[in-house]
Parts: sequence; structure tokens; C-alpha cells
Amino acid sequence: MPATITRVPTDIERKNPGVGGRPPVHPRSTGGGGGGDENWDRRPAGRRGPRELLSRYRMGLGFALGGDLIFFLFFVLAFYVPQQSGPIDPANQYILDWKPLVLPPILWINTAILLLSSVTIEMARRSVFYELHVMEEWLGMGRPTSRRALPWLALTAVLGAFFIAGQWIAWTQLTAEGVFFASNPSSHFFYLITGGHALHLLFGVGFIAAALAALGSAKRMEIRQIMVDCAAWYWHFMGVLWLFLFGLLLFAH
Repeated sequence: MPATITRVPTDIERKNPGVGGRPPVHPRSTGGGGGGDENWDRRPAGRRGPRELLSRYRMGLGFALGGDLIFFLFFVLAFYVPQQSGPIDPANQYILDWKPLVLPPILWINTAILLLSSVTIEMARRSVFYELHVMEEWLGMGRPTSRRALPWLALTAVLGAFFIAGQWIAWTQLTAEGVFFASNPSSHFFYLITGGHALHLLFGVGFIAAALAALGSAKRMEIRQIMVDCAAWYWHFMGVLWLFLFGLLLFAH
């Protein structure tokens, strides 16, 4: 009797993992964007990956800080113009209205405090991205990123409050010496520059407070990372900006 060969249908053969069938014609999804429904380009509308979300928020923060930079550059340009302007006396000579100020020594302490706060907030930012802590959180071992970032972030908020309080002390010292906002062009711009920066730093303290709240309430790790990261870059920008403004005040006075 001739041997009868029964051929198993291809679809059944490929579903059986024990027969060593050929791979399916249509490749299955790899889970990493390699094809199928999970392909990155064909993901559902509105769904973004963690890295894409972080880049998007960083870009938005960069545009906002660019507007702030233009705002302060405007005041810097206006800062130097009055130094060479004033009325002309009968002898056809300029009478300069600009009277240099004696800067309060506490501004040096404030600068050191702000530099220290940049170190603490950078420690907080690195804590939420530390690879070992992130892996532990992915494995369900609590929230090590939040636990390690929280004290550094809280310390930064305290140092920021100290800086703002120090600026207030500097203003009260000047007013006690009879130097007010409208006393002369130099005092006018001193109060504008330092006050504008203090106001922006106050917003930064509020930003840090929101990041602290996110560390305790946000369930998604990437949201907590974004909040801390954006707060840190905003704070670093304010620190660099203050160094520039403080150097400008020292040079002018």
C-alpha cells in the first residue's frame, strides 16, 4: 500500500509551538516599535512616550525663558542709557543725574545662597533620573526616585525663601539710608532689576512647591520627572541671570 501523507494546514501548523513550523508571513509586533499595532508612528492619537513628553515640556520652558531673557535685556539696555544723559548747565556741560549706589553687602550672601540652591535642585533633578532608582520603581519597589529627590527639592525651596528675604533686607537697608525708588536713575533701575528678578524667583519657589506636590500625588513616574526637571532648569536660569545682573550692578556702581 502506498504511504499516505496527510498535510497539516499551514495556519494550524504555525499555531503549534512544538512542530518547528516556519515563522508567520506577517511579522508580529516586537513591542518596541518594530511593527504592528504598537508601531511608534501608528500609536493612538494623543499618546506620547516619556522622552517625547519631556522634550516637549523642555521646549515650552525654553520659549518662556527666552521671553524673560528679552524682558531683562530691555532693562539692561535702559540701565546704561541714563548714565550718559542729563541736563546741560549754562556752561554747556552735562550734569549727570546718575548717582552710583553703595550696594548692600547682604547681596553677596544672597548670591552664595542662590548658588548653593542650584546645587541642591540639581541633586533633586538627578535623583529622579537615576537609572537604578528608576528600575526599582518600574519593578514595583516603592517610589525611590521621589523619596530621594524630595529632601533636596524642599531644601531648595527653603534657600529660595532665604534669598528673597535677603533681597527684602537689602531694600530696607537702602530705604533706611534715604535711597528710594525715585531718588535717582541708579536707584530706580536697582529696584527694578532686583525686584523683577525676585518676583521671577518667587514664581520659581511656587514651581518647586508644585513639583513637591507632584512627588507625593502623581502616580506616573514620568510626570514627576517632568515637574522636577522643568523646575530645576527654571531655577538654573534664574541663578545664571542673577549672576549677570549682580555683575552688572557691581560694574556700574
